[in-house]
Amino acid sequence: MRKLSILAILLAATAFLAGARLPPHGPLPQPRPDTGAATSPTPLPDNTEPPAPADVPAPQPKPDVKEPETPAADQPSAPQTEPGKSEPAKPEPAEPMQGPPLPPGGLKSPQTPAEENKPPAEQTLEEQHLTIEPESDTEHAVCTAELRALGVVFKDTPRIDNGNGCGIDKPIIVSEVLPGIALKPEATIRCPAALALARWLKDSVIPAASAALPEQGRLTTVNQATSYMCRLRNGAETGKISEHARGNAIDIASFHFEKGEDVAVRSRREDPTLTGAFQRTVSAAGCIYFTTVLDPESDAAHETHFHLDVMARKGGYRYCH
Repeated sequence: MRKLSILAILLAATAFLAGARLPPHGPLPQPRPDTGAATSPTPLPDNTEPPAPADVPAPQPKPDVKEPETPAADQPSAPQTEPGKSEPAKPEPAEPMQGPPLPPGGLKSPQTPAEENKPPAEQTLEEQHLTIEPESDTEHAVCTAELRALGVVFKDTPRIDNGNGCGIDKPIIVSEVLPGIALKPEATIRCPAALALARWLKDSVIPAASAALPEQGRLTTVNQATSYMCRLRNGAETGKISEHARGNAIDIASFHFEKGEDVAVRSRREDPTLTGAFQRTVSAAGCIYFTTVLDPESDAAHETHFHLDVMARKGGYRYCH
């Protein structure tokens, strides 16, 4: 009896299942929110978790939030404002000055003369504000004693001051540079320049003339073109003061002998005669006695004379050309 009941249940279940029908279409996959068409799911590789369901929103990136900067160690922190109080107003930055940049060295005082801003090469004699060099009484006495020992004929003359640094503290006037050798015209000069001239003539010029020009006879006159004169170098309008304006220089134009013509100072670099040899010899020897020697080969300003001076330079430097 029990077996018949179980059998009847099984038959009834079979009949029910046989009459059941499947739906015409199975469930379709839903399209993704960012696409309008349905796509087939991509098979997943082994051991890969499936993606999250489509209805779960993807996590959104967090907005950028800047963390407060830590002030540098060498900068003060910003002042903290108490609650309820407004932050004090910051001072306005000063407005920068307008106009052209300042010249090197800054602005000059309005009281500064304009000529002081010029280099010496661009200054006139009046703009240089020079003074006369003082001379030691003792040194002057020693120098004049040496002149007398050489037989130089000279006389003292009052102090010369022509202004602008032109002048001689203790000038002398030389009329005979060595015994029997006249200086024409007589020269107003400082004693050290006169002493250098006398030594040059005695030790170099006279021996060179005797060797090169014996037929000319004895040297009787030295003709000078310029001694003391208040001016700038080479007679220019601007530039450094001339050593002539200090009594330190003399220009020699020619030598006169007992016989023959005067030996004029002129360009003799290529002169193959004994006269040329004489001039080149005495020009070179001049640098033993003077600190500056300029001859006709130096430049156009000296093409007719020797310029000889005793300007003192640092380290005993001499300029001979």
